[in-house]
Amino acid sequence: MKILVIGGGGREHAIVKKLKENPAVTALYCLPGNGGIARDAVCVNISATDLEGILAFARAQNIDYAVVTPDDPLALGAVDLLEAAGIPCFGPRKNAAVIEASKVFAKELMKRYGIPTARYETFEDLEAALAYVETAPLPTVVKADGLALGKGVLIAQTREEARAAVRAMLADRRFGKSGERIVIEEFLEGPEISVLSFTDGRTLVPMVSSMDHKRIGEGDTGLNTGGMGTVAPNPYYTPEVARRCMEEIFLPTIRAMAAEGRPFKGCLYFGLMLTKDGPKVIEYNCRFGDPETQVVLPLLKTDLLTVMQAVTAGRLADCPVEFDTGAAACVIMASRGYPEHYEKGYPITIPDELTDAVYVAGAKEQNGQLVTSGGRVLGVTATAPDLQAALDLAYARVASIHFDNAYYRRDIGKRALAAKEN
Repeated sequence: MKILVIGGGGREHAIVKKLKENPAVTALYCLPGNGGIARDAVCVNISATDLEGILAFARAQNIDYAVVTPDDPLALGAVDLLEAAGIPCFGPRKNAAVIEASKVFAKELMKRYGIPTARYETFEDLEAALAYVETAPLPTVVKADGLALGKGVLIAQTREEARAAVRAMLADRRFGKSGERIVIEEFLEGPEISVLSFTDGRTLVPMVSSMDHKRIGEGDTGLNTGGMGTVAPNPYYTPEVARRCMEEIFLPTIRAMAAEGRPFKGCLYFGLMLTKDGPKVIEYNCRFGDPETQVVLPLLKTDLLTVMQAVTAGRLADCPVEFDTGAAACVIMASRGYPEHYEKGYPITIPDELTDAVYVAGAKEQNGQLVTSGGRVLGVTATAPDLQAALDLAYARVASIHFDNAYYRRDIGKRALAAKEN
């Protein structure tokens, strides 16, 4: 069976490694992939957003199944295009991927169907938005409507910051078309929880919950990043919280999408805030999270390709999905200076015995040597019977990996351990 994975980061490396476990897989391709993924799949330098190039490659190689992972190609309609050519896919079609591609759509969907989320207003007019922030409770959250590489959200602590964010999006067009409409919403407080789920549009199976660490600095300080580490499961996701999420958020969301004529098939990501009033949705993603995937998939006991195919065929209800009862941790090794300016091209040394535990995100192969090529370079993972053991093992592995200019947080999982003690 010939499999194609579209994307090129640590998340895709985790998916590739998991798909390789199925003995039916005879060929595995990744577009565009990266230097690390190239050790587990055949990487071809075709952009994830070059839909015609992807389709031509898939046809030429007689691909049997495709996994579309990043948000951009999903929002552009990669799944629609491949399926129209007779190539079954894992991932939502364009009209369902809008749940991430438009924050305005997502907020209005939740409002129509009574799904708990922050109170909000939407704006296209600069003056109207500026007038609104003069009376909005502080802090307030300003979001660009469309995809913005995870940078289209600003938490404004002051009115001056709120005005600047509104102007940057609506007047300066900092995010282009993605910022032509904005959402200004209530700031929610409480522990954050990430839950990825498999869904075929009718049945939904949550994966193990996780806790991300977005800030660059220890103690959750400094600039937001794409994620500096993750642990799973999230201690705040108790059985009671899980029950409420299923009844009040998860099932109502897939039913709402079906009712809108936009059935969602693939991985639906729920970014949640556990407020004093219960769990509320911060955001939806139409795909696997990064780096959440790097701790969730190592705990998946069921064959990933089997689950994905059940999703595509609408047979998820007939496919038992099992996860390990232990814990997982992922520590991101980044280039110092990320998420702003950083140097590239430093050789990376990974002991051979650790290759299965390392997901490569920002590295390329140069003269047979893996070298840094991005901000987030590696995700170093470990699984164990409990979280402390998983963290200890992950950090021991980090200590044996080397590249110049490496930076990583030393407190990944600290909040989760403290929550478990309380």
